[in-house]
Amino acid sequence: MDVLLGIDMGTGSTKGVLVDASGTVLASEVIAHAMNLPRPGWAEVDADALWWHEVCEISTALMARLGPGGVLAGMCVSGVGPCLVLCDDDLRPLRPAILYGIDTRASVEIDALTAELGEHSILDQAGTLLSSQAVGPKLEWVRRHEPEVFERARGWYGSNSYIAAKLTGEYVMDHHTASQCDPLYAIREFGWNRQWAQRICGHLPLPRLVWPSDVVGTVSPAAAAATGVPAGTPVAAGTVDAYSEAFSVGVRRPGDQMMMYGSTMFLVQITDEYHSDPMLWATVGVDQQSRAIAAGTSTAGSLIGWLQTITGGASFDDLTAEAQLVPPGSEGLLMLPYFAGERTPVFDPQARGVVAGLTLRHGRGHLFRAAYEGISFGIRQILELFDNAQPCIRTVAVGGGLRSPVWSQTLSDITGRTQLVPAQAMGASYGDALLAAIGVGVVPPETDWATIAREMTPDPHNRDRYDELYGTWCELYPATRDQVHRLAADDRP
Repeated sequence: MDVLLGIDMGTGSTKGVLVDASGTVLASEVIAHAMNLPRPGWAEVDADALWWHEVCEISTALMARLGPGGVLAGMCVSGVGPCLVLCDDDLRPLRPAILYGIDTRASVEIDALTAELGEHSILDQAGTLLSSQAVGPKLEWVRRHEPEVFERARGWYGSNSYIAAKLTGEYVMDHHTASQCDPLYAIREFGWNRQWAQRICGHLPLPRLVWPSDVVGTVSPAAAAATGVPAGTPVAAGTVDAYSEAFSVGVRRPGDQMMMYGSTMFLVQITDEYHSDPMLWATVGVDQQSRAIAAGTSTAGSLIGWLQTITGGASFDDLTAEAQLVPPGSEGLLMLPYFAGERTPVFDPQARGVVAGLTLRHGRGHLFRAAYEGISFGIRQILELFDNAQPCIRTVAVGGGLRSPVWSQTLSDITGRTQLVPAQAMGASYGDALLAAIGVGVVPPETDWATIAREMTPDPHNRDRYDELYGTWCELYPATRDQVHRLAADDRP
């Protein structure tokens, strides 16, 4: 029996699965971890000590659970992204990996590169304006602030391409990840923008571009000893975890949309044509020659966890029960959930949380509901932009946040969207197993393992109230931006 190994290195954990060719999960493993936040605006991970170590630990555990008659046909690894891992000739990371858009250190470099290359040219050639999500400014930050690291580097990687290199020795990057390495990738041509890449990368060679399901090499003897995976096992390239998760739940056709509830919220929508909007991310998709748009918030589940902490460590179930007693609209309470800045659609690392309308009669249940409503109002803003690019055919919802009945129902009520919840909730690691299966030819390229288990529909009785509040919520950010920016200046080191 052919078995596939999928591993995903997420923000809060690394997960692995063994899956057969029919999509049945045979075994799974998970290791929780945390990112490092050494300074305000910085978010890092030790790529070797955390990512590679956990891939080895999970691979070893899962290979021990491979039953009699099972043959590992291939493997694939995804990870958070876009990230920046700089390595020497021996594939040793020279500094901690700089994480995706939650790391906002390169704001000066974003402004400088935008002025140098031109905002219009960047949007036209890369499809996306430079923001904290972009890898190019982070490369520039290392060049300016850690020149000795930059000079010693001989290769640059994303999270999944670093692991692919550790497994196979191949220097590659998948097209989707590359399309988030703005402004280095020419999105219309599906290739590197060599002029801009040479300017920013300097002496660093550009990785060979591949598609996420492409087999890039086989597991080396050294990697086999570390991971327990047999030497010679084919390795598919993989991609950024959110896109692998979208792939895992069948979000592959134009008009398909994924809404991922997690520490942050991430949205992906497949488009039939190239579309660029300065308030979204234009990317290529997982399937060859496919296109997508995406958006992501800076907080979501992380804000809920923070509220649990500051309200005395109450249990999630208790807070959920209290929030369910609060009527829609939180009795006049509104929250801007920008507690870690914000990515789409405002792209403002200096944005901060705002709670408006707070009175002595409001309790923690009100704050809990208002946080869910604030997150959902932000998602409504994003979905309106998505609709301009491609009419949505269906929305598939995934992620740990779905265990909150308040959050998922509130989001449907505020956006007016029916959400489809798949039966299989393994996440990106499940998508990785499917990518490996396609890459090695165990299943046809059009294979979809996803089935829908249930639907969440909007409650029409709440629509008018939320429409009214949405208008007020949209006014809060521009009305408080200047004051908040002055306060954020006091938060800098």
